[in-house]
Amino acid sequence: MHASIYTIADQERMAQATNYFAWQGRLVAPDLGQRVIEVGCGIGNFTRMLLDRETVLAVDVDPACVERLRQRYSNQPNLHAFVCEPDSAAFSDLARWRPDSCVCLNVLEHIEDDSRALEAMASVLVPGAVIVLLVPAFQALYGPIDRNLCHYRRYSRNALAGLAHRTGLRIEKLHYVNAVGFFGWWINAHVFRREAQSEHQIRIFDRCVVPWMSRLEAIAPPGFGQSLFAVLRKP
Repeated sequence: MHASIYTIADQERMAQATNYFAWQGRLVAPDLGQRVIEVGCGIGNFTRMLLDRETVLAVDVDPACVERLRQRYSNQPNLHAFVCEPDSAAFSDLARWRPDSCVCLNVLEHIEDDSRALEAMASVLVPGAVIVLLVPAFQALYGPIDRNLCHYRRYSRNALAGLAHRTGLRIEKLHYVNAVGFFGWWINAHVFRREAQSEHQIRIFDRCVVPWMSRLEAIAPPGFGQSLFAVLRKP
């Protein structure tokens, strides 16, 4: 697993996308338990959505990000932050907390051996626990931004279902999200050939698109999208 691809400054700018993170919270939170591992926490932009839980175990490979997270939430006794990666001894030690859920948002695509990483996540969870994933969808959307972010892949439904099956996890939910983002990412990748996400695009998307699209997709998940959402159950 790579060190955090987004710099702290990048993540601080992303923190302004309040509607987007609130949407992620509404999407993810209902399936999580009370003792949650967050894999790839960064500086904690999504972590704050978890702080109503009994225990939050925030994990990242970048020490600077973990330190920034600790500073941001220094008054949260239920939050414990660790510098480690899946398939490490330190990560395996998280089993002592008896976590009942794991959330991994836009991280799995950065890991070369995603099967091994998913197995490591499952190994520290109690029986019956869930892993909640959000990953980029459709390899046809792969472009310079993906490459610069060190994405090994984008996922199809079949690819993610096969990964879950090989890991021994049962699929409870698997659907696309962010239909509008599908077109935006394709244009950035294949028309403008952008090398990085535009801060202006992010701001417009967060303020003008997310509020109505998130409500529509909560009623009826789209048949395609920029990302795939999955809830996987450990036997």
